[in-house]
Amino acid sequence: MTMSRALVTLAEKGVEAESAARENLKAAYERFLREEEPSRKNEAGRDLIRAIFGKGALAKDSIV
Repeated sequence: MTMSRALVTLAEKGVEAESAARENLKAAYERFLREEEPSRKNEAGRDLIRAIFGKGALAKDSIV
């Protein structure tokens, strides 16, 4: 594989990862807004925080 093709492939994977992250954020946000039951709203809020800041964003989460 040539260097330019490798860079194109890397860029494509980055665009795909960004798109997937946006979809995950959108789904987490919508779920948070829909939830009404307090414990489920709390978990939806945690999922939203993870979508924004990453999986290690909450102290309770494992980094693995």
